[in-house]
Amino acid sequence: MDWWSLRLSFSVFIILAAAAIDGARADAMVTGTVFCDQCKDGQTSLFDYPISGIKVRVTCAGADGNTTMSREETTNWFGIYSMRFDGTPNLSNCHAQVSCNGQRSTVCTAAAGPAQNLRLTFSMFDLEIYSVDSLLTQPDHPMSFCPQSASNPVSPPPSTPGNPPATPDTTPRSPPTFRLPPMPKLPPFPSLPPLPPLPPMPAMPFVEASACPHQTWTMPEYKCYWRVLNPYTKVAVIFGPLVGRRYGTDMTLWQGLQGRGDPYRTLLREATTALLNSYNSMQFTYNTAAVVTHMNQALMDSQRSVLRTALRFMRANSGSSGKVSCKFTPCSK
Repeated sequence: MDWWSLRLSFSVFIILAAAAIDGARADAMVTGTVFCDQCKDGQTSLFDYPISGIKVRVTCAGADGNTTMSREETTNWFGIYSMRFDGTPNLSNCHAQVSCNGQRSTVCTAAAGPAQNLRLTFSMFDLEIYSVDSLLTQPDHPMSFCPQSASNPVSPPPSTPGNPPATPDTTPRSPPTFRLPPMPKLPPFPSLPPLPPLPPMPAMPFVEASACPHQTWTMPEYKCYWRVLNPYTKVAVIFGPLVGRRYGTDMTLWQGLQGRGDPYRTLLREATTALLNSYNSMQFTYNTAAVVTHMNQALMDSQRSVLRTALRFMRANSGSSGKVSCKFTPCSK
């Protein structure tokens, strides 16, 4: 049995043991994303992007229309917000909307889009997950690069009052005779030198499928692959306030890669590795937003969910889920 198969069997054993001793805990979670609607067309498009630091309020109303429950959360760097409600309350009559109060002054906080209803998308192990269609925030005016809306066509220039448009003269007329002057003889042009050969196309590692384990990301010869994220960035900044409360606000990504021996430290290590792999390869099993969402969902559930999510990240990072190898090459000094 190879090393990875041994680790997989050991992880499954831990999951089964945790399932036997872990107590049930009922929770409901709401998650969604807020986009900046730059063109003010009321829908997400190529010109829109997720926006951070936006407050989102979830409001629930009773049968009489009065508010029975309300909660507010702020989006993280990826425009994602997550809220947890103790127990399993019925959130079918709730809606989420961008809060207009207390927003920081940015280009895209002049107006909020319409509210969106909550949808139950997952219910298992005393855990209910509700999703929300993308919420929108808008600037004062559409950006200059946006295409002109079909609802606002350019108006024709107004005609001068009292002067009716002139009727075109439709009388056929013969065209005037026109002859080109003779062209002078030009001397022959010298032949152009041959063009130099084009340089080879640079390699595009981002489009290649690659998955690297956490040990590889900590090796000095591969430090150039930390292109987007800084090793000393705090995990609370990347994954959100729920992760900050669990691991502390001073924990860095580099420290998160060293975690072992504890299910929650193992989850942070494999989630950080999966986040780095998602930035390095667009064909990685999880995209960046999915890594952040699964990480927060696991922390809101039981220890069994923590171990199960860590195992899934570990399989993706090792390439065993898609038979993918690590495409790293040593960085040039």
